[in-house]
Amino acid sequence: MSDLEKIAVVGLGYVGLPLSLQFAKCGVAVTGLDISSERVDQLNRGESFINHISGATISEQISAGRFLATTDFARIGAVRAILICVPTPLNSHREPNLTFVLETGRQIAPHLTRGALVVLESTTYPGTTEEELRPILEEGSGLKAGVDFHLAYSPEREDPGNPDSAVDLIPKVVGGMTPACRRLACSLYERVAGSVVAVSSCRVAEATKLLENIFRSVNIALVNELKEVFTAMDVDIWEVIEAAQTKPFGFMPFYPGPGLGGHCIPIDPFYLTWKAREFGKHTRFIELAGEINAGMPWYVVTRAAEALNEGLKAVKGSRVLVIGLAYKPEVDDMRESPAFPIMTSLREMGAEVEYFDPFIPVIPPSREHMDWAGKRSVEWRESVIVSFDLAIICTVHKAVRFDQLGQWAPRIVDTRNAMAGLDSVKAGIWKA
Repeated sequence: MSDLEKIAVVGLGYVGLPLSLQFAKCGVAVTGLDISSERVDQLNRGESFINHISGATISEQISAGRFLATTDFARIGAVRAILICVPTPLNSHREPNLTFVLETGRQIAPHLTRGALVVLESTTYPGTTEEELRPILEEGSGLKAGVDFHLAYSPEREDPGNPDSAVDLIPKVVGGMTPACRRLACSLYERVAGSVVAVSSCRVAEATKLLENIFRSVNIALVNELKEVFTAMDVDIWEVIEAAQTKPFGFMPFYPGPGLGGHCIPIDPFYLTWKAREFGKHTRFIELAGEINAGMPWYVVTRAAEALNEGLKAVKGSRVLVIGLAYKPEVDDMRESPAFPIMTSLREMGAEVEYFDPFIPVIPPSREHMDWAGKRSVEWRESVIVSFDLAIICTVHKAVRFDQLGQWAPRIVDTRNAMAGLDSVKAGIWKA
């Protein structure tokens, strides 16, 4: 391992930063690369932009000389391994957008040294590492993958805000272009991972990550569809799930919600559906699940309209409060959050829409939601909450007093079963 004591991590977001810090804690000198000079400066000051990572943790590794953030890709020439953790979004046609991965490859290639290891961690379709990234690295460096430098794929398994998903606790799947590539990559990840699972190829490793997230997408779609069906039958889906999970075999609970959020589950299945068409295969089951999940925000809006109608209120002119912008509890991550299409639809229908989220005091600028940028969370106090005609629960943060919400709000659309079991709730409750 002496030749892998210095590494670079490209992309210092929700995946790259925790990974960088974990390697640093284990004694590896990490150069963190990011195209955002603002983010780089912030990190070098020991400031965190991710809620569940403390500035003290960053400062500790900087002081120890084990972490430095930079925008200078020339520093890659001084490291022996480069880990790529950049976004892989969808374009406007819901097709894979590999721009960040390919541009990263172009930035890396001129500085790639003989014997170095390059590992892609970004979620993508089978074949990306060897068919898309490899040619760029070879052309830009003049080196041959598998001969002059090593190439591997190891999917990230980050679950922001979940303490049980720390890098050192989660098995790391690793596939290499050659057996030698795989061995070197495995030896690197053995420094930080709870265990390393070696697979036969980059393609298998790429497909593994897709299966993990497609499995969740399909099962969430199933309970979302059942939610609508059972609601029409006056059956509580949450009670049904609670009863079903008492079966000690053959059942795994999944829970409905207002739609899918985060960078993985709403996006990753479409990487496979797009690639499958190249082989003349149509992933009808996966696409149907995506269609059902994508329709959930509108179902919530419909239930909101029903709740307002019962109070003799139209959507137009109503004041609506959305509880939770983050896509999951206890994080400040808004990527693909279903709260935004819900808010946008209600605003387009004439409602005055506000939000409350203790983790997101101000909505930052983003590619997806520039029209909401700068909007501030309302204050959590009775005089504010009672002024709304309806509250919609999208995210269940522990810091939110749902007992108070039940006392203050006249009507609540509950997409997360947050109000179940609370005493002295005065509000009318509509599950969605």
